[in-house]
Amino acid sequence: MTDDTAKPGIDRHMLEALVCPVTQGQLRYDAAKQELISPSAHLAFPIRNGIPIMLASEARELD
Repeated sequence: MTDDTAKPGIDRHMLEALVCPVTQGQLRYDAAKQELISPSAHLAFPIRNGIPIMLASEARELD
């Protein structure tokens, strides 16, 4: 995880416990885009209303 400050409603400890559902790898929190980035899967998982959506079908592919 990065040192970005979590926005209100985001539990930083919960974010640190999450892993990529595809690769089981580490995730990086992008506060500006409200996404969890999986570098190993090249996917970005959205965070909606403070809830990470950890479904591969909801993730966007990274360039």
